[in-house]
Formats: sequence, C-alpha cells, structure tokens
Amino acid sequence: MQQDYDLIIIGGGLAGNTLALALQKSGLKIAVVEANTREQQAASPAGDRALALAAGTVQVLMELGLWQGVSDKATAIKQIHVSDRGHFGKTRLSAERQQVEALGYVISAHAIESHLAEQLQHTDVTLLSPYRLVGLMSGDNEINVSLKQGDASLNITSKLLVGADGGNSSVRQLLDIGQHSIDYQQTALVTTVQSELPNQNVAYERFTTSGPLALLPVGKRQASVVWTRSSEDAEALMLGNEADFLSQLQDCFGYRLGALQLAAPRRAFPLSLIRANAMSAGRAVIIGNAAHQLHPVAGQGFNLGLRDVVVLAQMLADAAMQDLDVGSAVILNAYVAARRKDHDRVIGFTDSLVKIFSNDWLPLAAARNLGLALLDHLPPAKNIFARQAMGLDGRG
Repeated sequence: MQQDYDLIIIGGGLAGNTLALALQKSGLKIAVVEANTREQQAASPAGDRALALAAGTVQVLMELGLWQGVSDKATAIKQIHVSDRGHFGKTRLSAERQQVEALGYVISAHAIESHLAEQLQHTDVTLLSPYRLVGLMSGDNEINVSLKQGDASLNITSKLLVGADGGNSSVRQLLDIGQHSIDYQQTALVTTVQSELPNQNVAYERFTTSGPLALLPVGKRQASVVWTRSSEDAEALMLGNEADFLSQLQDCFGYRLGALQLAAPRRAFPLSLIRANAMSAGRAVIIGNAAHQLHPVAGQGFNLGLRDVVVLAQMLADAAMQDLDVGSAVILNAYVAARRKDHDRVIGFTDSLVKIFSNDWLPLAAARNLGLALLDHLPPAKNIFARQAMGLDGRG
C-alpha cells in the first residue's frame, strides 16, 4: 500500500524543523505537523529564552547550512568562569587555550526558530499547520496518524513517525511510553540584565547552596540569566518587586560586571529531570525534549537534542539511499542503541552536578572546591571538561 508520506514529524520547533531540513535532499517525502501558527510560535514567551550552543552544535548547524543565516545574531563565548559562592574553588576555560574560535555561542531560541521556519518554506517538505495530533496506530507496514484542525479531521499515513513535540509530547503519551522523573524542588528564574561593565564574552556559572546561577553574554553589555533557586525562594522572588529581585541577584553574583539592571521580564520554570522509558515504539521514535528534559545547570539540553536529530537524520538518509524501510525495527533499534551512551553520559553528568553543587554539607563543599581548584591546574583534566562543555564527545 502506498503511504501518504515516508516520514511524518510531529512538532515544527527546533528539533522537528532541523530534522526536516537535514533530510530535505534525501528523497524522502516528508510532512511536518505543528499545532501552532507561525504567529503563535513567534509570540510564545519560550522564544525569548537564550540557548547556549556548544561548539559541537554550531559545527553541526554549519554542516547543515543553517548557521550562516543566524551567526550575526549570536554572541561568542570566549571564556567560561566556574566558581562556588563563598568558597575558594574555581576553574576557567578559554577558547584560546582550547585553540578554537569560541567555546560556544549564545542566541535566542526565537532567532533560530524563525530562521528554520523560513528555510523550510524553500523545500518540498509539506507543513501541516495548525494541526493537533489526536491519534495514531502503528501497523506492520505503516503508521496511521489522526490530526485535527478545529472541527476538521485529517488522516494520513507514513512509514515512520517522529515525535519532536517537546516535554509534553503527545506522541509519547499516545504511544503509552512512561517516563522516569526527578523533581529537583527547584525553579529556574530567567531574565536578561544590562551590565555596567562589558562582559568580554565571558560566561559565568556560579554555584550556590540553592542552585547554580548562570550569566551568559548577550552582545557587549547584556547577559542572559538562568538563576536556580529552591521553589519556595523562587516564588517569593517572583512575587516581590523588581528592586528586591535585582538586589538579591546582585548579592548572589557579585560585581564582576558592575551594577546590573533588569532588561527583560522575569519568568519562572519548575525544574525536573525527565527521561522517557523508551525512545521508540512500533513505527515511531521520539527525540529531543520529548525523550529527555534536563536541568539547565550545564546548558546541555538543546545540544543533546540536536545530536538526536543528527544521528537519526544520517540513519534515515542512509536507509533511503539503499531503498530500505525507514520505519523498520532494525533502523529504529539501531538509532536507540546509538543514542543510549550519549544520553546516559550527559544526563548522569547533569544530574550529578545538581546534587553536588546544590548542597552545603561541609565535607562535600570542601571536596568539590578542591576538585575545582585541581581542575584549574591540571591541563589534561581541564581539556576533558572543556570538550564536555563544547559538546565535542557526543556525536554518534
């Protein structure tokens, strides 16, 4: 039986559109299903968030021809300064010592999302928007997908369905894939600040007893703030006025960038580690945030998701070239096996950082500070840490 498509991607965001663009020349007939209109996507507060793109991620985007159109909207990270508030431990990473142009880049999610959506318009990929996924059924040779737009229904089929529809993935839920979650009892407070002193392209990661505080360079005198606090403290900070919020932020960070001023609204996001119990079921696979949501402590979430995209795209392109069934169990099992090690490594690393650095138990504080101090003076160990930060060890 002839399917309507070879590949249906649910979710026209960062992961879904990147996958479609990576496969645009594969010969596969592709449809992207997105629940929101472009206007709704552009107006979403989520687009304001800053993404810390690892050097490895930028390398991937360049290979796909997608970086060139947004590079002028990104700020390079030339140095990373890691410290532990109230303790002596610190370590510093530099692009110069790693002999790279930048350790990573900071860019708004909206800038990349808009560019990807625009590029998709110049391909043969079919965009079905706004359509909601309401049902799916996987068979031996195809997967049947039921969509809704208002009162209108649309039923389509494909060889493979990819769920790239975020943390509240409808695909994951309809596939009845369970998930393991850890509630960190923390909330990320996100905003942008204007700094009195230029940031010199330095990204700061400052660990505190209530959680990490990251300031990522944006332009010359702005920084994107991701401030992790206990849920109780975060609620109080959001309910308080901007002056009190800023005063506590300044006290937590210090004056390395001089006086700080708010340059954007404050937003709050509860933090959990969520990992799907499976990455595939039948003729469907989930990628990106649909499969894993991480604490922002190491800025690895989007970078891990993009590596999902790259590995899956390569496997599907190879299968298409050999005229193989892209939705077969052989290919999906191979994808799951290929991604498991990277997922285990990054998720474990991130979770360990949260537990080690959100704790002021004296022996643990002493051990972690000794570790940071030693790391700063041991070049081989620092190089490994830098490669982890740059996302250069996870492809494949």
